[in-house]
Amino acid sequence: MFYDQAKIFVKAGDGGNGCVAMRREKYVPDGGPWGGDGGRGGDVIFEADEGLSTLADFCYQRHYQAERGRHGLGKGMHGAGGGDLVIRVPVGTMVYNNSGGLIVDITGHGQQVVVAKGGRGGRGNMRFASAKNKAPTMAENGEPGAEYWLSLELKLIADVGLVGFPNAGKSTIIAHVSAAKPKIANYPFTTIVPNLGVVRVAEGESFVMADIPGLIEGAHTGIGLGHQFLRHVERTKILVQVIDMAGTEDRDPVQDFQIINQELAQYSPKLAQKPLLIAANKTDLPAASANIAILKQQLAGKYEVFPISAVTGQGLEQLIFRIAQLLKELPLETEAVVDPAEQLITYKPEMRFTLNKEQHVFVLGGKEITRHLAMTDLNNEQALERLVRIMDKMGIDRALRDAGAVTGDTVRVADFNFEFEYIE
Repeated sequence: MFYDQAKIFVKAGDGGNGCVAMRREKYVPDGGPWGGDGGRGGDVIFEADEGLSTLADFCYQRHYQAERGRHGLGKGMHGAGGGDLVIRVPVGTMVYNNSGGLIVDITGHGQQVVVAKGGRGGRGNMRFASAKNKAPTMAENGEPGAEYWLSLELKLIADVGLVGFPNAGKSTIIAHVSAAKPKIANYPFTTIVPNLGVVRVAEGESFVMADIPGLIEGAHTGIGLGHQFLRHVERTKILVQVIDMAGTEDRDPVQDFQIINQELAQYSPKLAQKPLLIAANKTDLPAASANIAILKQQLAGKYEVFPISAVTGQGLEQLIFRIAQLLKELPLETEAVVDPAEQLITYKPEMRFTLNKEQHVFVLGGKEITRHLAMTDLNNEQALERLVRIMDKMGIDRALRDAGAVTGDTVRVADFNFEFEYIE
C-alpha cells in the first residue's frame, strides 16, 4: 500500500531535574551546596533517506518520544543528556504544524531537521548560592520538552512525470524504459500508486521518471484516483502527456489532451508552465495515424509530438533522448535572491503573559510563565518564594490588581491554582 500522508505526535525529552545536596565532608567546614544540574532532554529529528518511498511506517506508529535528561546528583555531578530521536523520512516530505503552516520541506538525502526541541536541564542548588543565601535548599525541575501534532505529506521527487487518462499506456512506457515493474493490465485504473523508475540514457547519464495514476475529467476537484497523486507532479521538471491515439476507450485523443491540460492547470497554475511533451501512444494500431495528423494540426506546433508504441518500443528512444536533452537545457533551480531592503526584520515583542477572567477565576497564560511554573518544585518553600519574585518582576502582580483582583481571589496558571494576596 502506498501512503503519502500521515499525522503523528512528537514529544522531545524533558530536561532532568536539578539536585539539592549539601557537602558534608569531615574536613570541609561549611561545605555548602553540592547539587548538580539535570541533563538536557533529547531532540526529535527528521532525517531524509532516499531509500524510503512512502510514509507507511507512520500509519502503524503515530507517537514518538525522545529520551529525557538524567537528574542531577550530589557531589556536583550533572545528569547526562537524553539521546536524540532520529526519525527517517522519505526525501520530498513536507512537514506541517497543527494549524496547517509549513514547517519544513525536506528535499535532500541526509538532510536533518529538528522538529521538537528538548527541554533544558534544571539547575541544582549549587547554582543558587549567593552572598545572601549561602546554603540554598532549592533546585529547578527540568524544562518540559516541546510536543506537537505534525502532518506529513510526501511529494515524490522525479525529473519527469507521465500523465494521462487511465489505460493510455503510462505504466507500459516506464516498464519498457526502466527497471520498474508496475502492474499492467487491459482495464482502467490498473495503476493505483505512483511508480518511480530510473531511465539510463548513456554511461553516467540518467533521470528519474514517475508514472502518475490515471487522471480523469474533474480530477482537480477530487474525482477518480489521480487527484490523490497530483501533488507528486508538482515536483517534476518535465511533463509527458501520454495519449491513446487509437481511441481504444472510445475517446477523442484531441479532447483527451485538452481535458488533461485543463485539469493540471486548475490544480496548480505552475503545472501549466512546465515543459510538456506529447507521447502519441499506440501507433501500432490502425486508427492511430489519422488521429496523430489531426492532433498535430490542432496543436499547430505548440508542443512536440512523439509517435510511439509502448508495447513494441517504437519511438521510445527518440522520446527518451529528447527528455534528456531538455533536462540539460532547463536552468538549475536555485533559491530566490531576496532584495536586501526586504530582509529588514521588524521586531515584534512577544507578550510575557496573558490575563483573562473566567467567571471568578483569573487565568494566566503564556509560554514564559508556564515554563517558570513547570520548572518550579511546588513542594519547596524557597522555590515557591522564587516563583513569586519572578511573577512580580514580570508585572503579574500589578496586572492582577489592575484587573480588579483582591485578596482571596483564585488565580490559575496551567493546572495550578493559588490564592491572590494583596500587599500594600
